[in-house]
Amino acid sequence: MAKVPKKILNDVRNVVDEMIDGLVLANDGLVRRLPGKDAIVRTDLPNEKVALLIGGGSGHEPIFHGFVGKNMGDGAACGQIFAAPSPDTIYEAAKAVHRGKGILFLYGNYAGDNMNFDFAAELLENDGIEVRTVRVADDVAAFPPERSFDRRGITGDVLMIKICGGAAEELSTLAEVERVARKAANNVRSMGVAVSAGSIPETGKPTFELADDEIEIGMGAHGEAGIARQKMSSADEIADQIMDKILNDLPFESKDDIALLINNLGATTMMEMLIVNRRIRQILKKKNINVYRTYVGTWLTVQEMAGFSVTLMKLDDELKHYLDLPAQSIGLSNMNLSND
Repeated sequence: MAKVPKKILNDVRNVVDEMIDGLVLANDGLVRRLPGKDAIVRTDLPNEKVALLIGGGSGHEPIFHGFVGKNMGDGAACGQIFAAPSPDTIYEAAKAVHRGKGILFLYGNYAGDNMNFDFAAELLENDGIEVRTVRVADDVAAFPPERSFDRRGITGDVLMIKICGGAAEELSTLAEVERVARKAANNVRSMGVAVSAGSIPETGKPTFELADDEIEIGMGAHGEAGIARQKMSSADEIADQIMDKILNDLPFESKDDIALLINNLGATTMMEMLIVNRRIRQILKKKNINVYRTYVGTWLTVQEMAGFSVTLMKLDDELKHYLDLPAQSIGLSNMNLSND
């Protein structure tokens, strides 16, 4: 039986509430919490801009609520651990970020999020506020290409938020921001692998069972079943399996420019991810695919799940521009970047 994980908490019933308070304080005045709501918004929102609202369940920090800031999300609606935010939370967060030019909803493709964000969008449209929605569905393990619209989101959200945040800052219409978001969504693919389970703080129980000598290839962001459960493999063998699936799905081609993101699902060391990166770069070099930008770190976690996910996004000049814009959030920040 899996061990009950140790967590440094107060009352397990208050973890999200206390986490959001701590998150706001960690932003040093750049975000604020909506009174009585599990939602945060930027304090430096300019007037007359297209708004970008992101959101999803808590327990995946720093995404989503750690991705609010300049050239990132304008606000985030937070759910309980691994649960969608309520329609009321989404509605109030959207009202708070609206600056007269409409709102783009951007979030992972999960049933609860879809239902609640859609309901909030209907309420906003009744108020005369235009809302458009782009769902991130980048997990190649979830469904075959002909059912890509049913796929769940994993770490494609990270690159999507970075790009869409910049687009919402610079472009003047909601239609144009949506166009960039859909192009990015159509060109991103991800897949994960789990070595051990995460847990829900309120229950203290693992989200799934995995033997000490097993791994799950294609594991979802909440512990959803992957495509194969197998004996522990080497880093190179795991990377080979994941990359074969991702590269053949879009498909990626020789001379493509891509962004590569390797994400720690919670308890994986930087050492392990860098070893995986070494193998991935060997594979991409052999296929003559150019890595324009590399991200190796922790952006979407599943509490203390051990494992990682790999995300590839095919880039054109427009997507490169928005990816490179300076960003400021506690989850992802960068200065001006250029490969020129």
